[in-house]
Amino acid sequence: MAEQTRSFIGQTPAAPAGRGTARLVWRRFARRPAALFGLAIILVFLIVAVGAPYIAPYDPDEADFFRARQGPSRDHWLGTDELGRDVFSRLLYGARISLRIGLIAVGIGVGVGVPLGVVAGYYGGAVDNIVMRLVDIMLSFPSILLAIGLVAILGPGLENAIIAVGVVAIPVYIRQVRASVLGVKELEFVAAARAAGASDARIMWVHVLPQCISPILVQSSLQIAAAILSAAGLGFLGLGAPADVPEWGTMLAKGRQYVFSASHLTTFPGLAIMLVVMGFNLVGDGLRDALDPRLRGR
Repeated sequence: MAEQTRSFIGQTPAAPAGRGTARLVWRRFARRPAALFGLAIILVFLIVAVGAPYIAPYDPDEADFFRARQGPSRDHWLGTDELGRDVFSRLLYGARISLRIGLIAVGIGVGVGVPLGVVAGYYGGAVDNIVMRLVDIMLSFPSILLAIGLVAILGPGLENAIIAVGVVAIPVYIRQVRASVLGVKELEFVAAARAAGASDARIMWVHVLPQCISPILVQSSLQIAAAILSAAGLGFLGLGAPADVPEWGTMLAKGRQYVFSASHLTTFPGLAIMLVVMGFNLVGDGLRDALDPRLRGR
């Protein structure tokens, strides 16, 4: 994923998409079977997340100790956990939590990282040096270790895990947007706006930022996958959602002690994480190819 991000950073962004351009992008996106497969996966999980209360056959917190750690059966399609709770129902509700984590974390990254990247790239000089040195410090830590450190400071919990994963995404957006702004601010239409007396704020947010939307969209799709994976890792380490919350990483952590006697407790949450992460990565790859200005005529 890092190589995919680097391949997109630094290229000249496409002009903001109008209705005709959007149709062209969709046609190019639809020509990629892998991207459509990823989009189908995401849509299924979105439907599952929204409709979990209506789709789930059992209450995710309903325990039945007489059915604890039973394998898949007609009554419990994916088996039961160590407390006799239905694994399928908990996976459905877990989709709501994991998707919420991904969306909020990316929202934090975009909300903080994009403005800082625009300001650093546009003004340069001391502002750029200060922002980028902070980014270098944050990127010097592996993302999961930085998230663990932030959760250790904030305290374990689902909300703090979301904040930590969102903060980890901030330097990624700063670097990407800064690289795009450095190329855009030298273009003729920016010089024309400056000559016409437009203020720096107007140039940055009205003329420059819209030209950076394409790489931001691609990065956001990839970053949602990374956020879900990081949050699952924090949950697996006991630093995310509480043990009774049906979050996929927490379900993995609870099931690892029964990995040999009840392997379904780790198999199905692991498959759910793999599928949703793969879906967002495939969509990100498809968006990258569809929005690449070098392929505009294809």
